[in-house]
Amino acid sequence: MYAVIKTGGKQYRVAAEDVIEIERTGANEGDIVEFPVLMLAGEGNVEVGTPTVDGATVAGQVTALTRGPKIIIFKKRRRKHYRRKNGHRQDLMTVQITEILTGGKKPSKKAAAPATKKEAAPKAAEAAAGVKDDVELIGGVGPALKKKLADVGVTTLSQIAAMSAADMSKLDEDLKLGSRTEREEWVEQAKELLAGKPARAKVDQAKQ
Repeated sequence: MYAVIKTGGKQYRVAAEDVIEIERTGANEGDIVEFPVLMLAGEGNVEVGTPTVDGATVAGQVTALTRGPKIIIFKKRRRKHYRRKNGHRQDLMTVQITEILTGGKKPSKKAAAPATKKEAAPKAAEAAAGVKDDVELIGGVGPALKKKLADVGVTTLSQIAAMSAADMSKLDEDLKLGSRTEREEWVEQAKELLAGKPARAKVDQAKQ
C-alpha cells in the first residue's frame, strides 16, 4: 500500500518505512507527525480524495532536524546603482513513515521522550567519534584565527557547536570578527563537521 501526501506545498508518494526530507512543520525530533492523504492505493484499489481521503492518515516520526544548502539570491538593476545579495537556507526535517492508517485510526506509535542533557552528551561524543575535532576545519578559520580562538579557550568544534547565539555574538565581539561567525555560519559548520559531513570549501575562500 502507498499514499500520496502533501506538505510544504509539495506532494510525496510514500509507503511504510520510507524516509523523506520535508520542510519543517514545527515538530521536534522524536515527534510523531500526521499528514492528510490525497490518494490511497493498495491491493488493486485506488481511492482519490476530494481533496483528501476521508479517514485516511499517514503517520511518521521525525528522525532529524536539518537545513538545506545555502542559496544565494542576487538582484541588480542596470544603471540604478542597485545591488542586493542575500542568502537562504531552508529549515528541513527528516521523517520516517511509520504507518498508513485508514478508517479514522490513530497512530499506534508514541512520540519519543526528549533527550536530557546527560543523554545528549554521549550522543554528541558518539557523533564526533572518528572525526577530527579541529576548529581550522571551519571555512574561513586559518592558523592565525585558530590561535586567537585558543587564546580565549575555544579549541574544538564541539565547543563551537554547543554555543548559543549570545555566545557566538560575544565571541565575535571579543575577537573583533565583524559578524563573521554569523555570516559564515560557524555553529552550523561545526555541527555538520561533527556529523561527518565534508568540510565546506572554506566559505568561498573566506569570501575572497
